[in-house]
Amino acid sequence: MYPAAFEVTKARTLDEALAKLADLGDDGRVLAGGQSLIPMMKLRVAAPTHLVDINEIPDLDGIKQVNGHMSVGALARHADVVRADVANHTVAAAAPWVADPVVRNRGTMCGSIAHCDPEGDWNSVMLAVRAQVVATSSSGERVIPIDEFVKDFFTNSLQEGEMVTEVRVPNYAGAGGGDYLKLERKIGDYATVAVAIHLDLAGDGTIAQAGVALTAVNHVNTRASDAEAILVGNAPSEELFAAAADAAAAAADPVSDIRGPAEYKRDVVRVFTRRGLASALAKAQD
Repeated sequence: MYPAAFEVTKARTLDEALAKLADLGDDGRVLAGGQSLIPMMKLRVAAPTHLVDINEIPDLDGIKQVNGHMSVGALARHADVVRADVANHTVAAAAPWVADPVVRNRGTMCGSIAHCDPEGDWNSVMLAVRAQVVATSSSGERVIPIDEFVKDFFTNSLQEGEMVTEVRVPNYAGAGGGDYLKLERKIGDYATVAVAIHLDLAGDGTIAQAGVALTAVNHVNTRASDAEAILVGNAPSEELFAAAADAAAAAADPVSDIRGPAEYKRDVVRVFTRRGLASALAKAQD
């Protein structure tokens, strides 16, 4: 199937791109890597009449440390994140699992986050680490907590004329660790199940902050809030991690399909959560 007819504007500056998006309204979409947008257009799931190509805009591809967080620009490719000196363990663990090498070389983290595919990896990672999304328009920018940015199935909270220009990942407040565990049928496949884990430890060794987020087992990437609540304020232990894993499994509502029965997927959530918490703790204590 071929996409519906569309036009393309190559923006050379961010201001030019934002002005064009403001003029186009709902008819315009941003083209960065295109690894999600173009397949949707070919299937006519999406049919924008105009694409604003931002690939020639300078200074949007940076990955850097700024004011206590890691800043990832709109043109930073998945492969750039893989190669970068990434301080956050959850991000570093997830980056090589995103799609396959071809897609990683072209697709962008910011584009994937804006796409809000419940089987995508990055939004679960961002939920676990409590990232912020910077949305910019011709009238200014908004800094949106990831919990408010991810609204629903393929739905974000961007307003008309806005584009994602940056994602901010907070640095660990103290000793911290994380992991991303993913079950897939083959390299480059969407997740059958994946779990993102993040831990910050207090000075006395108790858990000061916890992030547990699930991929591909709900209609949207999901924070397992009950599991996080079990962890925070307590000393790490196998029993504590087992209780949190049970709560994470309870937060999953998978469907039975060719990838496996629902109960199997729920059990994978349980196992991955326990493994991820143990791995995150080891990294935090290293």
